Amino acid sequence: MPEYKRRERLMGNQFEFTIVVDAPNHAPALLDLAVQEIARIEALLTTYAPTSQTNLINQQAGLQPVAVDAELFQLIQRANTISRITNGAFDLSYGSIDKRLWNFDTQMDALPDLATAKKMVRLIDYRNIVLDEANQTVFLKHKGMRIGFGGIGKGYAAACAKNVLIKAGVQNGIVNASGDLCTWGYQENGQAWTIGIAHPDDRNKAFSGMHISGLAVATSGNYEKFAMIAGKKYSHTIDPKTGLPIQGTKSVTVIANNAELADALTTPIAVMGIKAGLALVEQLPNVACIIIDDCNQMYTSSNIKCA
Repeated sequence: MPEYKRRERLMGNQFEFTIVVDAPNHAPALLDLAVQEIARIEALLTTYAPTSQTNLINQQAGLQPVAVDAELFQLIQRANTISRITNGAFDLSYGSIDKRLWNFDTQMDALPDLATAKKMVRLIDYRNIVLDEANQTVFLKHKGMRIGFGGIGKGYAAACAKNVLIKAGVQNGIVNASGDLCTWGYQENGQAWTIGIAHPDDRNKAFSGMHISGLAVATSGNYEKFAMIAGKKYSHTIDPKTGLPIQGTKSVTVIANNAELADALTTPIAVMGIKAGLALVEQLPNVACIIIDDCNQMYTSSNIKCA
């Protein structure tokens, strides 16, 4: 069966949809379904649209709970579970960070001091995201708190698009959300999908590769956004407890059964560090991990076999 592709800019990222179907006349409409699903998720999760449910939650921080759709409520529930198992290394309320502290879209020439950084992350605490299941409401305890889905949203959207395509009868495909991707079925030649992991020093080159089907892969690395200060590269990944960039890890790749979980785990594993991050992965069923440190040394969970 032939392969059909489409690239679209969605959720501030480049999405690529690949499907293998024996329906050339129907393929464009199928790809439309995937794009429409990502657009729907973006409207739900965005913090930029004044009327989005996520934005309403942030507007009412410290004031009152906000009733939300079941879909958003359950996503926040799952995100808080990741926060608990990572001891806060993953935290939806990272959106509370003061933009004066770190802005990787502008030129930075100095690190903030430890005390200033600590003060500016004081509102980051997932335990202050109050969920009322009976009334399906979300309440942020303190004024100034903000939630954001940058650490889980792409993976969730990719998983939703995959489900829409499968429901429409697409038995083989990939949804690639700027490196957070999910696969099902096989390529047009009948073989498993070939996935490359970006080199931490050059995202246009592959560091390693794998053949997968029915799995999701997510990678977070300091090649995406970073600051060069006094000749040293600082990752865009901020430790929510200290307000400072993580050190020691260039990239983290997670392989899991679904893209949402894979996406959500990459950042906290980087924050936790190599030893603690791998220890966490070893306790999670059907999850594998590859970590590359600052010296390009590769570490893997025990369920990864390197050729």
